[in-house]
Amino acid sequence: MTTSTRERIVAESLRLFADRGYAATSVAEIEAAAGLSPGAGGLYRHFRSKEEVLASAIREHIERTRRQVSVVLEQASAYEERPLEVRLRMTCQAGLAKMREEQDLIRVLFRDLDQFPHLVAEMREGIVNPLYDGIATWLSTQPEFADSDEDWPAIASILGGAVVNYWLANESMYEPPTRIDEKRFVASWARLGLGLVGLNRPA
Repeated sequence: MTTSTRERIVAESLRLFADRGYAATSVAEIEAAAGLSPGAGGLYRHFRSKEEVLASAIREHIERTRRQVSVVLEQASAYEERPLEVRLRMTCQAGLAKMREEQDLIRVLFRDLDQFPHLVAEMREGIVNPLYDGIATWLSTQPEFADSDEDWPAIASILGGAVVNYWLANESMYEPPTRIDEKRFVASWARLGLGLVGLNRPA
């Protein structure tokens, strides 16, 4: 598939922002990385400013996340015959894979986005909350939980938060918390999910 100039600018700018920081990355550097003549103004034929490039990158990731959540929820019924523990492990692995996929955007978020609160809000509403909502919806639709009256959004915030924390700790400290490898983390995450089955309900 041919990549357009606009797509190359967005992809390369996000990579550079993640590696060097937004302020330290020049328009000329973005142009060079995207295969344009540095300093010739090629970026401005597609975007009004460097900030607009960043905003476009965030919005493209938001749109992709929406599509992914929708597809995963549509496909969830295809796996209902597998044991719940297997489904939970698959969900945890998918969450970790999503974090890895978004690693450049996450780095930019923590490094630079405090100066762009409107973009932080877009990320929160377009990526973060839909992912947690997707986990809550997935949990609530599993056959084993059909008769449950659990607070699925709250449970999703705990289970989803564990995935986020594990990945962030691994990313920022160069090893997972207490050196728990991913296989052990996924297995324990699934066991926590299994604990939701058969819990005593309030009278």
